[in-house]
Amino acid sequence: MKHQVLRNDTIAAIATATGAAAVGLLRISGPDALVIVDRMTNGTASRCAERNAKLCVVTSDDGQIIDEVLLTVFHAPRSYTGETVCEIAGHGGILVMRALLERSLACGARLADPGEFTQQAFFNGKLDLTQAEGIMDLISAQTHFALRAAHEQREGKLGKRTETLRDEILECLAHVEAYIDFPEEDISPQVGSQLSAQLRDIRQSIEELLATADRGRILRDGIRTVIFGAPNTGKSSLLNCLLGYERAIVSDIAGTTRDTIEERVNVGGVMLRLIDTAGIREHTNDQIEIEGMRRSSHQRETADLALAVFDASIPCPSELPVPASPHQHLIIILNKCDMGMHPSWEKFCTVRISCINGEGLPELEKTISNLVIHSTIDSGDSLVAINARHQNCLRRAEESLESALAQLAKSTELEIVSLDLRSAMDALGEIAGKIDSDDVLGVIFSRFCIGK
Repeated sequence: MKHQVLRNDTIAAIATATGAAAVGLLRISGPDALVIVDRMTNGTASRCAERNAKLCVVTSDDGQIIDEVLLTVFHAPRSYTGETVCEIAGHGGILVMRALLERSLACGARLADPGEFTQQAFFNGKLDLTQAEGIMDLISAQTHFALRAAHEQREGKLGKRTETLRDEILECLAHVEAYIDFPEEDISPQVGSQLSAQLRDIRQSIEELLATADRGRILRDGIRTVIFGAPNTGKSSLLNCLLGYERAIVSDIAGTTRDTIEERVNVGGVMLRLIDTAGIREHTNDQIEIEGMRRSSHQRETADLALAVFDASIPCPSELPVPASPHQHLIIILNKCDMGMHPSWEKFCTVRISCINGEGLPELEKTISNLVIHSTIDSGDSLVAINARHQNCLRRAEESLESALAQLAKSTELEIVSLDLRSAMDALGEIAGKIDSDDVLGVIFSRFCIGK
């Protein structure tokens, strides 16, 4: 259970991954950090120069050495959390780090909850809520594009953009409330048109941010990529080739793959969520295979990228697949090119490969990378990409602006316009944490690892 946040608590946690390593890090943050670490190190912390690593020993109550460590002190507010922080770098064994943590708890610290160090940094104004989320994205990034987007968010680009929009709405609100305070001064058509134009510009900026939702999903979760086709065209072989190891069973027997198989792979800086599906054929009485084909069809319809695999050595079918939706990308792949190319395929634009000898696989990866990056991810210098929480806030702000514009068009009920503009400001403020709720904060910081 997550503790109720106590601002005067001193918290401690191991900040490095569990397991044997050369070095492990224990982080202690709070008003009593120096007192606690002094107890652990026989007074070394209070004598330690700020931001300079000091060699010392951590001892038990009876004077037994627990570990020889490097101690670094960061005085408030010049630390990650904005509080006094002591970082103890010890030998990275599991038992050693556990003993150091237990010693800090015995000396007065409390075990930190997941994300509590970053949460304290947020409360102390060291970063806004979007930057905190950017840190989580940075930790979990698996591709260079995801890493770049996380760095941009950690630097506060999204927070600054939403704060600018909030300030622009505030300016409009000031004009509206001025007319409310002086009812004898009706809003002239010219002034009303100017306010409406400003609000439409703000709404357009919000729509541009909302348009990055798919990009954010792809950067964080990967591109849903379905591999589909008839039985024995080499779908599972292609999955194995892209992964670089034998994940799926490969057989000449039709119906070998009966359920969907999902794995992740980095292709050209893009994370693909590869989904191998059961082969689609017209006639089968096997109920398990029928269910597998039903699932294949569902995956095909919901994928961001569809890889249609055909046997290059047999005639081209009368109809080739098309994207299942306007937003889906489709690549037609001719496998088994080592067995020869049937003449009927010559007029079609396809990617030709052989899963047996690896021919064409680099070209396929390049095609996937270029298609996805240029059409979905890479939009120039900025990679701002909102998440589901941001999307919800932006939509609420957009709806409030729509309502305000409708009321302005009637030139009546300025009080309602004022309320709508305040609602839009509140929704935008939630993004960076200017207006927060304990429930939202609890959800966000619970996703962090302990020690961060």
